[in-house]
Amino acid sequence: MDPMRKNESPEERKKRLKRLSSDERKRLIREKLKKQGLKEGSGVKGKIQSSYDKKEIIDLILLTKCFHNNE
Repeated sequence: MDPMRKNESPEERKKRLKRLSSDERKRLIREKLKKQGLKEGSGVKGKIQSSYDKKEIIDLILLTKCFHNNE
């Protein structure tokens, strides 16, 4: 089963992810990081993660999605 289903609604995705165990969710996140060429815990160099504000996090996520969609 493909963990990234393109045709599921946000509600279906949320339900599917809630059914996963913690270890399954971690594995899924690690697989996605690997596909994007990222290392776990790499973060942004020179930036302490706890100092991110909510708007900055959302901006980074949206920016990352733009790069991912252009592949």
